[in-house]
Amino acid sequence: MSESSTAPGSASAVAHGRCLCGGVRFEVHGPLRPIIYCHCGMCRRSGGHFAAATACAPADLRLLAAGALRWYRSSATARRGFCGTCGSQLFWEPAHGGHLSIWAGALDPPTGLTAARHIFTAEKGDYYAIEDGLPQRPGA
Repeated sequence: MSESSTAPGSASAVAHGRCLCGGVRFEVHGPLRPIIYCHCGMCRRSGGHFAAATACAPADLRLLAAGALRWYRSSATARRGFCGTCGSQLFWEPAHGGHLSIWAGALDPPTGLTAARHIFTAEKGDYYAIEDGLPQRPGA
């Protein structure tokens, strides 16, 4: 995930995204996974509610502006990427590096994505119900 010489808006990009202030901008040049809703305590604590994330292969992400990108090792198994200027949460990356999750709200519309399932539902907040009919898993 390094800066790329790929021009913004290139025809091969399937998605574009950024943080709130624009200090981190990116493109994805490959398929995106359907949205997974994560209800784990870390996602809820770091973002104020459950997370909605898609994912791509790490090599498919092209950072167009990364000067404000910061990483926080949130556990022994993952780190979270965010903008150090505006605080927007953008990425979640497992230590094994097999994929890179992207917060769906960071993507420019239209995304064309749909939700697939809920994970870590055993940790969901007590202030909401999951009633959309999608599959639910108590853990990952």
